[in-house]
Amino acid sequence: MLTDQRKPEQQVKTKKRVTDHGEVFTSEREVNAMLDLVKQETERIDSRFLEPACGTGNFLVEILRRKIEVVKKNYKRNPHEFEKYAVLAVTSVYGVDLLQDNVNECQERLYKIFEKTYTSVCRNETSNDCKQAVRYILKRNILCGDALTLKAIDGEPIIFSEWSLVHGNSIKRRDFRLDEMMLEKKPEILPLFQENWEFDEEVKAFIPKPIREFPLIDYRRVQDAE
Repeated sequence: MLTDQRKPEQQVKTKKRVTDHGEVFTSEREVNAMLDLVKQETERIDSRFLEPACGTGNFLVEILRRKIEVVKKNYKRNPHEFEKYAVLAVTSVYGVDLLQDNVNECQERLYKIFEKTYTSVCRNETSNDCKQAVRYILKRNILCGDALTLKAIDGEPIIFSEWSLVHGNSIKRRDFRLDEMMLEKKPEILPLFQENWEFDEEVKAFIPKPIREFPLIDYRRVQDAE
């Protein structure tokens, strides 16, 4: 079930937006049909998804809803574990859109997906720090920009943060330029000859080095790492 106030099948905000930006939202039925093609990945808590023209988040909302349901199923009897893995699920969704109002709405819809189940499961054990951390993560993950030019609204390269749960409650943040991550040509020689690339054990491939790395921090305090 969608959490915002727009009717599920409303696919156009205004005709002007369609003319100016080609903005047409994907219907709920089509979203689910397409995501069912990769159903296993949508239900894996840490699998990452990027929607390059996310609009108000129809795809990302459904992906996060599925992930949160998996977290609830596995950890509903342990509020602390539910909280941690629900945050991890939030870190896995990324989006870019040309229009700032869409970005704002997408962030809010995703937050509500998290907050509703978090409150239901954890009740009086919810944490304001955790809620602020989720809002911060969504501001880093859902950005205003052009996925064709790979630039943010200010003309600078789009920079996304990778979030990895390392051990215990610690999370690792690394920032990457999207244009470097999207390079079609990957190095075929050892990183000794490619100073800006490194072998990533998680994906078992060479990837660009992060432009910035942050010290390990409690997942509820990521907003304090700047």
